[in-house]
Amino acid sequence: MPGRPTLLLNAHIDTVRPADGWTRPPFQPTIEADRLYGLGSNDCGGGLVSLLQVFCHYAQAPDNCAYNLVFLASAEEEVSGRGGIEMALPQLPPIDVALVGEPTGMHPAVAEKGLVVIDAVAHGRAGHAARNEGDNALYHAVDDIQRLRRYRFERVSPLLGPVKLSVTLIQAGTQHNVIPAECRYTLDVRTNELYTNEEVVSLLRAEVGSTLTPRSVRLQSSAIPTDHPLVRRAIALGRTPFGSPTLSDQALMPFPSLKMGPGQSARSHTADEYITLTELREGIGLYLRLLAAD
Repeated sequence: MPGRPTLLLNAHIDTVRPADGWTRPPFQPTIEADRLYGLGSNDCGGGLVSLLQVFCHYAQAPDNCAYNLVFLASAEEEVSGRGGIEMALPQLPPIDVALVGEPTGMHPAVAEKGLVVIDAVAHGRAGHAARNEGDNALYHAVDDIQRLRRYRFERVSPLLGPVKLSVTLIQAGTQHNVIPAECRYTLDVRTNELYTNEEVVSLLRAEVGSTLTPRSVRLQSSAIPTDHPLVRRAIALGRTPFGSPTLSDQALMPFPSLKMGPGQSARSHTADEYITLTELREGIGLYLRLLAAD
C-alpha cells in the first residue's frame, strides 16, 4: 500500500545437527500433550510458521495491517553462511524494518551481540627440549592468553553488557622433545553495539604479541531504537524489551530489526527440543496485534 513502511518478516529454515541425548526421533515431529518435539521446532520453526500465518492473514486483509509485508524463509543462519539472507537481501524491495522470529518468549530483543572469531598465532623458534634451545611459542601464547583473560573493554552496554571474550581452542607442538615454534589459538568475541568488530580487533592486537587474524568482521552487533514505532507497539502490548546475547541474521541486515518470536532461546540446540502449541497460538495472536493498523 502506498505510504506504508515495508516490514520484512524473517525466520530461518535450517537447523543445527541433532545434539547427543535425543530420546525421540529428531527429524520426526512428535506431539505429546501441549508440546511439539522435533529438531528446529523451537529454533526456528515456531517463529517461521507463525510469521507465515501472519503474512497469509494480512495478504487477505492488507488494509488491516500497518505495513507492507515481505516474507522471507532463509537458510544458513546457523552457520552464518553467505548463501542465506545475505544472498536474498539484494533480491528484495527496499526494507524499512524487519521482524525476526527467533525464540524470545515473544518479548522484543532490541539489541543483540555480534560475533568475531579470531585466529591467533604466537611465534617462537624450534629447538631440542633437552638442550634448552629455541624459543617456546607455547609460553608466549600463555602470556598473551593471560593478558586477554584480564582485559576489559571500557564501554558497557546497558542492554548487552560488556564485550565478552573467550579463548576456546589451542594447538601447539609436534612431539614431546621439540620446542614448538608456533602456537595457534582461537578467540570467540561477542561484541556489543558500542563497538564495531573492526575496532575490537584493533584493540586486541595492541594488547598481545600474537598475530591476530579475524575470520570475518561482518557479523556486527545490532540495535533498534527503543522509540521505534514497532518497539513502542510491543511495549504497549505488555512486552518487555531486552538485549540478546545470541546471534541471528539481524547481524547481516542493513536496516533496523527487532527479534521477537515464540519459544525460549534456552531450548535451542538441545536434545528433545520442543515448542508448545500454546506458544504458537499466543505468538500468532501477538504478531497480528503488533502489526495491526490502528
